[in-house]
Amino acid sequence: MSGLTTVSCQISYDVTLPTSLVLQVAAARRGTAPVAGESLEISGATGPLDVTEMPAPDGGRQHLVDAPPGPLTVAYSASLDPAADAPPPAAGRAERIVALRPSRYCPSDRLVGFASGHFGHLPNPVDRVRAICDHVATYVGYELGSSDPHTDAADTLLAGQGVCRDFAHVVVALCRAVDVPARVAAVYAPGLSPMDFHLVVETALAGCWHVWDATRMAPRASLVRIATGRDAADTAFATVLSGQAELTDVTVMAVAAEDLTTDDHRHPRALP
Repeated sequence: MSGLTTVSCQISYDVTLPTSLVLQVAAARRGTAPVAGESLEISGATGPLDVTEMPAPDGGRQHLVDAPPGPLTVAYSASLDPAADAPPPAAGRAERIVALRPSRYCPSDRLVGFASGHFGHLPNPVDRVRAICDHVATYVGYELGSSDPHTDAADTLLAGQGVCRDFAHVVVALCRAVDVPARVAAVYAPGLSPMDFHLVVETALAGCWHVWDATRMAPRASLVRIATGRDAADTAFATVLSGQAELTDVTVMAVAAEDLTTDDHRHPRALP
């Protein structure tokens, strides 16, 4: 495949107290899709700010910044050489154990009865995941503004609506409830509309991680990994550690190297 996939974001804050902020917006450095032509610029009221990069799971990178009161702007961009038919990442035993436990937004222990009754009879883990994604795609409607930072998978199942993070949390919780290790990945998603940061699911099947997206809003072949974790609490694009800052604007862009491929979302595939 020729050409480069390009991704970028611009984030603005109004900082009212001295604030420490950790960002997860940079493309992960892993697999066969190296990051090229990368730029991260963070400016506050006094000009460019110092940034400390810290490693995160699965090639992710966190950037810590201390901002004074006033406007704060974050601008990130990168070009990537897409990995055609990349092999799925290995799912180690320790990772699989963590990915079976309940987490803040994925209370799988509360959904065992529902999940077992609907999907537990399927003996093949791939069939269980496929059936769960089909169920969520059918019975959960995509509705902007229908959830908030406190909404978990059980809330979304009851409400029958949510956004990408809610779809991902339901799939993860139901997979864990029928003994399929599952986690989330924050990604740039060429083809997504409206464009934004996107959250998808990875399940451990036959010792490797495979990506699924119950929203079915973007082809998985073009996704660019940013961060990986148990749920959205681990993969948020920004977290205020101390101080006070109000988010005022987010703009995200992702353009695939070539025309987007079709995706029936029925079969496992890798996320580099």
